[in-house]
Amino acid sequence: MKFEKPSDVKVLYLGTPKIAIYPLLALLEEGFDVVGVVTQADKPNGRSGVLTPSPVKKIALKAGLPVFQPTKIRKDYEWAKDLGFDLIVCMAYGQIIPDELLKLAPLGAINFHGSLLPKYRGAAPMQRALMNGETETGVSLMEMVSKMDAGDVYDTSVIPLDAVANYSDLYEKMGLAAGEMAKKDVLKYANGELKGIPQDESKVTFAEKILVEDEHLPLTLTCKETINYIKGLSYEPGAYLYLGDKKLKVLKASLFSEEKSHEVGEIVQNKKHLLLQLKDGVISLDEVQPEGKKLMAGNAFLNGARLVFPCYLK
Repeated sequence: MKFEKPSDVKVLYLGTPKIAIYPLLALLEEGFDVVGVVTQADKPNGRSGVLTPSPVKKIALKAGLPVFQPTKIRKDYEWAKDLGFDLIVCMAYGQIIPDELLKLAPLGAINFHGSLLPKYRGAAPMQRALMNGETETGVSLMEMVSKMDAGDVYDTSVIPLDAVANYSDLYEKMGLAAGEMAKKDVLKYANGELKGIPQDESKVTFAEKILVEDEHLPLTLTCKETINYIKGLSYEPGAYLYLGDKKLKVLKASLFSEEKSHEVGEIVQNKKHLLLQLKDGVISLDEVQPEGKKLMAGNAFLNGARLVFPCYLK
């Protein structure tokens, strides 16, 4: 069967966070018949705890689309049997999709994944690519199969990382790239015009989820590794060190010198820069956020903190 135009293709879209709105908006802009949107349940927000819909749900409701929010989709997908969709399209939904649901789509299911597969399968591909100092990453349009992120790859969009400031910056670029790919590829996929390329299992790497303990910046890293680590966690959730018993988030850093005359973790006295000694040099902590306060420049923190030297971060 040949689909002459996007409106001939009935799509069930799955996604939750802000990055997932870009493919959905692209599908709507191109004219695909989005018969339903699946997203995670509303979550409490801020101190008030008011239940707040996901970014994808907000877009879906604004567009007048049916929204489904199963608590556990692997057990709750009966509602999908009456939608009559041809294709499932997904990005960052947040739950493992059961095979039974995938099989309801005659054309199969495709997913926008935030890495150049087979590298960085898993939960945190963008963060881990930055933390590991990769030179490039990108979006992969892949077939959804029962094994995590293991399906054939239909297209990729490369994002060089030399011009990416941090994870927040990459997150935005990745979403935009996925949206452009949706415009370019979804109709072609529906018409069988894209060739899926099997992933080379010998080159698979995994991007483990960012755990709470990962946010504590290790002082065992080199200057370059530390700067990359900070990039991968900025601006959310933010890497931190302890100054006394208070957290000091470090959200931007740069190499200052190769000096090695202080102890690792020691703040090097300087009137213009907040400097931290590491094992192979000194870095400047350019943007920090003291516990309970707003983001500020490192030198602004230095001027107001009244540090007593020698002073250490740990």
